Amino acid sequence: QSARYKSGVDAERLMEKCDIMKRAEAARESGSTRFCMGAAWRGVREGTQRFEQVLDIIRDVSELGMEVCVTLGELGPSEAGKLKDAGVTAYNHNIDTSPEHYPNIVTTHTFQDRLNTIRHAQDAGMSICCGGILGLGETTKDRLKMLEVISGFNPQPESVPINSLMPMPGTPLAEKQGVDVFELVRIIALARLSVPKAKVRLSAGRTQLSEEAQALCFFAGANSIFYGDKLLTAKNPAIEKDLALINRLGMKPQEPNRNLEAPDSDESRPAEPQLL
Repeated sequence: QSARYKSGVDAERLMEKCDIMKRAEAARESGSTRFCMGAAWRGVREGTQRFEQVLDIIRDVSELGMEVCVTLGELGPSEAGKLKDAGVTAYNHNIDTSPEHYPNIVTTHTFQDRLNTIRHAQDAGMSICCGGILGLGETTKDRLKMLEVISGFNPQPESVPINSLMPMPGTPLAEKQGVDVFELVRIIALARLSVPKAKVRLSAGRTQLSEEAQALCFFAGANSIFYGDKLLTAKNPAIEKDLALINRLGMKPQEPNRNLEAPDSDESRPAEPQLL
């Protein structure tokens, strides 16, 4: 929510499609199996020019042969269906923290709003990328509750990003201390146990970790990363460094699955997370 405070973050227009395509092509050439696109919007609405622009971009990116992941805020059933038809394989929508701590962090929409969007995306056939953020002033109980909710989705998320807060000047959390590495490792291990088939993604805050700390996270259960935030056609040393670490640890990139869909729900489990 940096845009709501004097944080030096300015609102930007939607990128031109030609620039997005260059980045997508460069991502594919560097070995990425999934291309993620995001916009810091409250949500998207069917029939708007902005939504039609997004659908057009998704159609072109999906032709490159990678999985396509987007995060656009809240979705209704109709918008979710159109995204799926355009070629989206995965929708990213984090719950951020526990239901109890959530009102202390987010005031623009409710925890239930987030659950509704995830349900709409799953019903449309998209797989779900859903995780949270550590370092928001939450307790250990909050972290466990967050994972409990995530594991309660039916079907469970295909991927679970674990983010560490990167404090931004001018925001209410600017003075928060970074997450202890061993706390991060513990949560990753618990995520692996609670959502055993998911890709546990080492996400925001990873650039602040040493290679040894990243290795601990992988050994604890992380098996995916986000990389190439500023990926261009020119060589990016950060990407080369990531690939070198992956090779040193003996890990191999997974092939993209363009037909990825939400798995079938388990009829023996509740249809929704049980918020007690």
